[in-house]
Amino acid sequence: MRTAIMYIEGKDDGLTGQGRIGRVRFSKTGKTIHYQGRELQSLKRVGFKANYFDIENRYGYWVSNCRKDGQDSLYPGTIEIDEDVREEYWFNIRELSENISLTSFRSEGKYSRRKPQPEKPNHPATGARR
Repeated sequence: MRTAIMYIEGKDDGLTGQGRIGRVRFSKTGKTIHYQGRELQSLKRVGFKANYFDIENRYGYWVSNCRKDGQDSLYPGTIEIDEDVREEYWFNIRELSENISLTSFRSEGKYSRRKPQPEKPNHPATGARR
């Protein structure tokens, strides 16, 4: 079975949860992934802030590829790195070999870096009424 190092965040407590970097194993079809004894099945794009759910307890999970910049979480938080992937993560994915001893890091989150929307110009009313 194919494996990959991915970002996994549990959503059982709401929009945010504990994020981890770990190795997942894909089923033959790719619709189910296995992580730390859990079977996570794809929500097929119908989930809100979750794209997989645990078959056993129905809890939601956000699972995605790891980002080179480390901003994997949707909202700010600490991300733990599983010991069995720590060196490979820092060396191959983040390309920060000087951090190889770190077992966690702070992610500012995808949405914390949003740029403010430009203000909409005020348009005077057309055709003033009398």
